[in-house]
Amino acid sequence: MNTDQILLFAILVAVFVFLIWGRWRYDLVAFSALVVALVLGVVPAHDAFSGFGHPATVIIALVLIVSRALFNSGAIELIARLVVSGTRKLVFHIAVMSGLAAALSAVINNVAALALLMPLDLEAAAKAERSPALSLMPLSFASILGGMITLIGTPPNIVIAEARNTALGAPFAMFDFTPVGLVCTVAGVAFIALVGWRLIPAERGKHVTMTELMDMEGYIAELKVGEESGAVGKRVAELDEAAEENGVTVLGLVRGSNRMPGLARRVEIKAGDVLVIKASPEGIEKMAGALGLELGGTVADKSVWTGEDMSLLEVAVPPGARAEG
Repeated sequence: MNTDQILLFAILVAVFVFLIWGRWRYDLVAFSALVVALVLGVVPAHDAFSGFGHPATVIIALVLIVSRALFNSGAIELIARLVVSGTRKLVFHIAVMSGLAAALSAVINNVAALALLMPLDLEAAAKAERSPALSLMPLSFASILGGMITLIGTPPNIVIAEARNTALGAPFAMFDFTPVGLVCTVAGVAFIALVGWRLIPAERGKHVTMTELMDMEGYIAELKVGEESGAVGKRVAELDEAAEENGVTVLGLVRGSNRMPGLARRVEIKAGDVLVIKASPEGIEKMAGALGLELGGTVADKSVWTGEDMSLLEVAVPPGARAEG
């Protein structure tokens, strides 16, 4: 091997390392590798950026335009909503979504097809109350398989067609890939629907990620009491009515460095105090607006207010109880 070949292999190995590492964007890694190869003289200066003017690049850009037009027209979403359902068993859902992804990938770019179907798959997973991790990877593989059916299904097919045109004077036609691509796609989709998804690590299916991320009912925040606040002069217990109206639970009061979780019911609120509440983002905003409070951000140490040794209970006060009044 000569010096140029060694440098080229070193650059390729570095590219794979950075892609696997995932610290930087893949397009930045690829372009940086091109620049390094240009500086080292491995790639001739007059050929360094010729790929941007290659016919395959133009065709891929046109395919993306067509894909965007189908998305804007609502045609893809209409078709998908007719077949997407959260009530199907996982096997049938994966089979339907994979088949649809493969079919779309044959007529539009496979990346565009995946981008169109991914939100619908997430919606179906949310309705079925299961982890989207079980169906997103099969969807990805199906879109790759479907791209093999036609010339425009995936960028490599277009590049190969242009390479054949340069070498033999005639490119591949639109459906020259179909005999092999269709067989591979049907076999691949069948494998994905029946067996492939079962190979996904079991741990991935235990978490309904979207539900967990969007569950903000237990959001804890601090509300600062200003000079003009309606809470000044009131006891914490007197805020119960406002808290109930806005779906808020008052966890305690902070005065200076003194934190009083659950022990501030009879403490009179003063300007400069901080109320710690638990609510949804909407409830926090409503509570702040109702009492003229200032948003103070989230609580860094939630364990002070929601520790294992604390719990929130409802108790009935019988007649004659010492707590009455």
